[in-house]
Amino acid sequence: MSRLPPPTRAAFRRFFPISTRWMDNDVYGHINNVIYYSWFDTAVNGFLIDSGTLDIGTSPVVALVAETGCRYHASISYPEQVTIGLAAVHLGRSSVRYALGAFRDNDETAAAEGHFVHVYVDRATQRPVPMPEVTRAALESIRAAS
Repeated sequence: MSRLPPPTRAAFRRFFPISTRWMDNDVYGHINNVIYYSWFDTAVNGFLIDSGTLDIGTSPVVALVAETGCRYHASISYPEQVTIGLAAVHLGRSSVRYALGAFRDNDETAAAEGHFVHVYVDRATQRPVPMPEVTRAALESIRAAS
């Protein structure tokens, strides 16, 4: 089975700069795998906050992570700069699947690619609810080309 090549920046609609930190490196001299998930979470929630669709303290409908994944193509190490690319690749009634890419410095090809699924729930009951229309509109603005 052949492995698909990593995505390029053209696959993503929004970008978020991230500064690596000394503590992000593991004993093997590269960024530890769990840090990538933190970067993805930061990019997704940063987008939602920036678009005015999420107030982390008071929004009655919030998105919970249902699934994440990551494939690694090249190492990243401190003190490199990273940019996280973000696109919405599927919008459901109460969920969204994001594609993410971690780009080292000014590389055009992702060093890592991931996905992140949010399910929208009522904050009080934690039960799924339809995605708010204002959120859907914001996500449409970063929807990946088919």
